[in-house]
Amino acid sequence: MTVFSRRALIKMVGYTAGASLLSPLLSFRDPSAMMQRAIPSTGEKLPVVGLGSWLQFDVGSAASERAPLKEVLVRMNQMGGRMIDSSPMYGRAEEVIGDLTAETGLADHFFYATKVWTTGREAGIAQMESSFRKMRRKTMDLMQVHNLTDYDTHLKTLNTWKKEGRIRYTGATHYAVSAHAALERLAKARAVDFLQFNYSIRVRNAEKSLLNAAMDNGIAVVINEPFDSGSLFGLVKGKQLPDWASDYAIKSWAQFFLKYILSHPAVTCVIPGTSDPAHLADNMGAGHGILPDEKGREKMRQLMEQLS
Repeated sequence: MTVFSRRALIKMVGYTAGASLLSPLLSFRDPSAMMQRAIPSTGEKLPVVGLGSWLQFDVGSAASERAPLKEVLVRMNQMGGRMIDSSPMYGRAEEVIGDLTAETGLADHFFYATKVWTTGREAGIAQMESSFRKMRRKTMDLMQVHNLTDYDTHLKTLNTWKKEGRIRYTGATHYAVSAHAALERLAKARAVDFLQFNYSIRVRNAEKSLLNAAMDNGIAVVINEPFDSGSLFGLVKGKQLPDWASDYAIKSWAQFFLKYILSHPAVTCVIPGTSDPAHLADNMGAGHGILPDEKGREKMRQLMEQLS
């Protein structure tokens, strides 16, 4: 099978400011074929691959800095993705997202998620109001308590705002395995609509009980750090995909890593971050085609253990 590295995809695709020059190789997919999963609390369907904005969307106002990000958003929409996740701690990311979704004319085509990351009720309200303005939203699809900071205080505000229609879903997030037990308690208490946490083919602590707790209690799951801070690509650098990867329509290592995550039934959406249109197209590809069964998941785990 032919396997293209991310570097090769960039060379083949390329982009220029304001132009949509992605190769037909990455443009053939029907957006309607993107897998979707239901948000348990409402049954609303959400495409399984979204977009994180940490680091990549923290850019200035120069057109040269924003052009690839605009292309990322356009391609994401074309390939069926919807969720964009941000936070006040991500520098200028919220503002950039608000500006670019407006400039592309796609503002109403995305599912917007951001966070509250401060202490105290009034400070939390002020920060969330700022996020609404920066992202140019009258209603936020998902507001999450970032890293569980002052969770009890902010949840009261989130629940009030949900009743008032200012936000559609409530959530809580963390990026570290050390927080999984606390997140699991929230799942069992059915305290929020969404939980967001780290999970990858190499960092599988969430498989012990957190993923099942979320699924059993009707909590949607968003996965961050799917590439283990990028370290997974270092493990597979220069290595070919196994022949059996084609059984699951896997065409790159990124899709290998993402499809492992998506093959767990508890996962609602995974949000790999990128500022590169070619990487975005590659990531979106994981939301199409066949997912590994348990036999396939075990083969994937064994392969990564051999490479580690």
